[in-house]
Amino acid sequence: MRIVLLRALYLGDFLTGVPAYRAVRRAYPHARIVLAAPRVLAPLAALLDGTIDEVADTRELAPLPPAAQDADLAIDLHGKGPASHRLLLDARARRVIAFAKPEMPEHAGPAFLVSEHETVRWCRLLAESGIPADPGDLDLRAPAIVVPRRVRGATVLHPGASSESRRWPVDRWIALARELVARGERIVFTGNAHEAERAAAIARAAHVSPTHVYAGRTTLAELAAIVAAAGRVVCGDTGVAHLATAFRRPSVVLFGPTPPAQWGPPARPYHRVLWNGRSGDPHADRVDPGLAAISVERVLVALA
Repeated sequence: MRIVLLRALYLGDFLTGVPAYRAVRRAYPHARIVLAAPRVLAPLAALLDGTIDEVADTRELAPLPPAAQDADLAIDLHGKGPASHRLLLDARARRVIAFAKPEMPEHAGPAFLVSEHETVRWCRLLAESGIPADPGDLDLRAPAIVVPRRVRGATVLHPGASSESRRWPVDRWIALARELVARGERIVFTGNAHEAERAAAIARAAHVSPTHVYAGRTTLAELAAIVAAAGRVVCGDTGVAHLATAFRRPSVVLFGPTPPAQWGPPARPYHRVLWNGRSGDPHADRVDPGLAAISVERVLVALA
């Protein structure tokens, strides 16, 4: 039996889907399970120890590659709209599990709830389709990558995010880093290539050695290894927050335009969420006012 899971999104979305992937594997232990997602996620899929057999390189709402076609069962873990559902039908899936859509009344399915937590949403889709799923099944095995000694037990600061609305201001990151250095703590910076300049500027202003800046210098698997080895993580509402959840690393997550009830970490004792209770545009080109109102002092208290 061949099963295709469509989740052609990136790091945070991939990680919030982990309980759903595992539920499908438990329900179909002998099936070949293909995840239709960007190839860059393959090293993380390998940390699920046999849950995913193959990652078929796929971009958001692009036609599915041959490896993701002609499935016996296809599960739409992408969204609520008809476009992703039709992709699976166009790829000749014999059966599709997806949320109900007014545009496609001929296809039954559970109702999509806008306010639902992202992890719970996909588990409910499966559960109401006859596949039991546990939203708390979020853990990943740590990568078998040796990280530098300076990283082990350090506080990871991840100042980037995919949009400006979810980026805590640079001056706050500088003040936070300076205070942690003054307290004698080891800190390292992470980020992707687009965030490298931001991380390096914060490190310079806080008098942190460039050797402690890993932004733009790591693969996704190496970034995961750094988070898995960290003592604590401070970040915004971005994929690294979900890595901290996956590896059970203590974290302080700064939320702005998006309510943590939809994307925040699970109710575990080692995660702290800071949010000012107001929602906004998560894709805006200026920092969200609620996020900007979070003070350095609040972050330090949460870290303590």
